[in-house]
Amino acid sequence: MPSEKYLRYGLPQPPRDVNQEYMSVQETAHVLNISVGTARRRIKALGIASKPGRSLVTSKRDRQRIHEFGRKNARAQEKARALRAA
Repeated sequence: MPSEKYLRYGLPQPPRDVNQEYMSVQETAHVLNISVGTARRRIKALGIASKPGRSLVTSKRDRQRIHEFGRKNARAQEKARALRAA
């Protein structure tokens, strides 16, 4: 049976301060209102990497890039749906 810590790992967690410079992936997902898996996929697609042996954290600039990446992909998906429907 998975531990409590393992189960929390994949859930968005509210940060102590929404304006802090660095946040974990779980906090980033909560602030951007996306799942942790989606946050990790966007981070990977953007090439945001952690240092060896360190946990992955995002800066304010990284969070802005993740947000814009999501908006850009959403618009592309809407266009594709419209073309399929026509």
